[in-house]
Amino acid sequence: MPDYIFVDQPDAMTPRLTGHDHVGVDTEFMREKTYFAQLCLVQVATTDELFCVDPLTESSQEVFWRELFARDWILHSARQDIEVIFQTAGAMPASIFDTQIAAGLLGYPAQMGYAGLIRDLFEVDMAKSHTRADWTKRPLREAYLEYAAEDVEYLLPAYENLGERLDNEGRLKWALEDSRLLLDPRLYDIGANQALGRLKGARNLRGRKRAAAARLASWREQEAIDRNRPRQWILRDAILLEIAYRLPGTPAELAAIEGMPPKLLNRAGRDLLQAVAAAAADEDDYRPPRPPDEGQKALLKEMQAQVQKCADELGITAEMIASRRELADVIVAGSHDSRLFSGWRRDIIGSDLLALL
Repeated sequence: MPDYIFVDQPDAMTPRLTGHDHVGVDTEFMREKTYFAQLCLVQVATTDELFCVDPLTESSQEVFWRELFARDWILHSARQDIEVIFQTAGAMPASIFDTQIAAGLLGYPAQMGYAGLIRDLFEVDMAKSHTRADWTKRPLREAYLEYAAEDVEYLLPAYENLGERLDNEGRLKWALEDSRLLLDPRLYDIGANQALGRLKGARNLRGRKRAAAARLASWREQEAIDRNRPRQWILRDAILLEIAYRLPGTPAELAAIEGMPPKLLNRAGRDLLQAVAAAAADEDDYRPPRPPDEGQKALLKEMQAQVQKCADELGITAEMIASRRELADVIVAGSHDSRLFSGWRRDIIGSDLLALL
């Protein structure tokens, strides 16, 4: 088990970060019962020490976050860690290096897990026995802290190993570029104005029904934010879509919706009916996306073949260059505003894909 230092006064440990430009970072958080993920532990690795920092402490953390953000972070599969830290501290590091991305650019599977990567790099088997721990409870069990510390113990050695190999292949810039994409705040926009896009099944609605779904989804999102509860706890997708489809105008019609929770009906029935009624005045010229025609299907296959050929030549999976969804979006939207046409992808395949378009 790794040696680590448990920190319940975050600001007090910041002098120990002095002289370390790169730090390994991982988090433990809970989100099963809340809208916002609750940051419960921050693990930090320097070249000679491991720290398990308690963000739920009442001690000051302002200096800790400022000093941590001032350094380059090494993480594995960084998106969720960046999201929960951004929501908690309101900021992001200036630079990150994602070892999952780096490994993918060296031929590992695109979604390579941390334990598998460490096993391959260092022949170390990591215990994954506390993945369902309740990280909100204090004091934290010793076994939990040991498990958490192990998750950052090998991040810096992995960075050195992968970074050197990427540099030799001329791909270090690629890894840094793709890692930097995860620092776009737009990825973590949780506002109610994004609610309709998160509603599964809404893409086929149109007219007043879609307008009603938009208003209902926005109402639900704001309720979830205000109450800090998962949106499905407020109102399930299936019921929301049924309300939008049936467009009830009275409490009785709303109550007749199958699965409508009586408690929600009593508490917020008026709000739901007002949302449906207001949708009648909304202008909505949306049309569901058309299925791809035969020409688009043929073009997608041709583009996929081009990506696969490029991936084979590089010795990486095609997913590291472009997913099928990305290619389809480019074809349907007819837009060049895609990562395929910028950075290293533009240099190795972007012009070929543009020629096909």
